[in-house]
Amino acid sequence: MPKLVRLYMLQVAIGFALSAVFVALLLWFDVANLGHLIGASDKGWIAVWMLFLANGIVFAGAQFAISVMRMQEPEEPPAGGRRAPVPPVAPSTPAAVPVAVPAVAGRRDRRDRAGV
Repeated sequence: MPKLVRLYMLQVAIGFALSAVFVALLLWFDVANLGHLIGASDKGWIAVWMLFLANGIVFAGAQFAISVMRMQEPEEPPAGGRRAPVPPVAPSTPAAVPVAVPAVAGRRDRRDRAGV
């Protein structure tokens, strides 16, 4: 079996084990009255199964992501010369650019409004 598949299966098993512990603690400590609600219902096992499955998927995904991210190679210090310094850039000054505005029929010019 490939190493990656074995790693994935191990992390999924750990994630679902964490989910089982988490759901058991939720019910044991009766968080948000879940223990009473599930214990008083005849269909409470469906709620427990849904909690276990949903949390198992989340925990397994997080567990696998953490294990993959920890597989990075050890960082080595850079082994090379020094970078050439970047020359400073002179601040640019804005330039005025003339724009031709076409005349629109029925529209008065600014000079007409001023009475010129």
